[in-house]
Amino acid sequence: MTSPDLTGTTYVVTGANSGLGLETAKKLTAAGGHVVLAVRDVAKGEAAAAALPGPGTWEVRELDLGDLASVRAFAAGWDAPITTLVNNAGIMMVAEGRTADGFELQLGTNHLGHFALTNLLLPQIEDRVVSVSSDLHRGRQVDFDNLDLVGDYGPTRAYQQSKLANLLFTTELQRRLTAAGSSVVAHGCHPGYSATNLQSHHANPLMNKLMWVGNKVIATSAEFGARPTFHAITADLPPDSYIGPSGFRGLRGAPGPNQRSQQAQDADAARRLWTVSEERTGVTWPLG
Repeated sequence: MTSPDLTGTTYVVTGANSGLGLETAKKLTAAGGHVVLAVRDVAKGEAAAAALPGPGTWEVRELDLGDLASVRAFAAGWDAPITTLVNNAGIMMVAEGRTADGFELQLGTNHLGHFALTNLLLPQIEDRVVSVSSDLHRGRQVDFDNLDLVGDYGPTRAYQQSKLANLLFTTELQRRLTAAGSSVVAHGCHPGYSATNLQSHHANPLMNKLMWVGNKVIATSAEFGARPTFHAITADLPPDSYIGPSGFRGLRGAPGPNQRSQQAQDADAARRLWTVSEERTGVTWPLG
């Protein structure tokens, strides 16, 4: 498949210093795009960016999604058009913790940080917002009575809730964009099971060992896992698409439409999550 010519386009990719984010950045610069690597550690981001191919260009900017002050500073320092925002960064099945603002760590980083970033940058976004979820979003609905899972924390449950939140956010974002008459579209995507450093931070050491085996035996490469993201960024798709590997159980095959869980199709939950996210972050819908 011929790669599109992305000359003259700009992409903000969160968490682009490793894994899926770095592979996505490579695909974008190889096609001629300008990529902003939005990362917590600028030095690590610059070291990773040195491997990005031309003819595209890149820059590195500091962004900590677990700190709303950092999110606001990043958005305040941006004053140019953005073709696409790629909400890629995430943490996976870590020990219980809190963000700088007191949110449960996985929900705060994976969803609330991206929620705030998207709304703050939305007036400058021209084409689309792509949010990287996971097929592990399948499970119980978001616990609106205990979003921080106080007394009920489990690393897998918290990750599942945060990835479900990514898809509910995408659906409600698209509904609002359509209602506002905006030409911007929102898509979700997932990589299948790809070997990245996400799998090395499980709160349970035994699970880390099992994931290491899975990375060696079952997982696809990070490059393969980034293909659905690149497809969601560049392909002509219906609004609110969910893209992943189209083969066996969403693990293999070319990127294509995937089926969300029933929980991820709950429009009422999507609207409720948006309201709660505005209340928690203090960031509101910017398009009227």
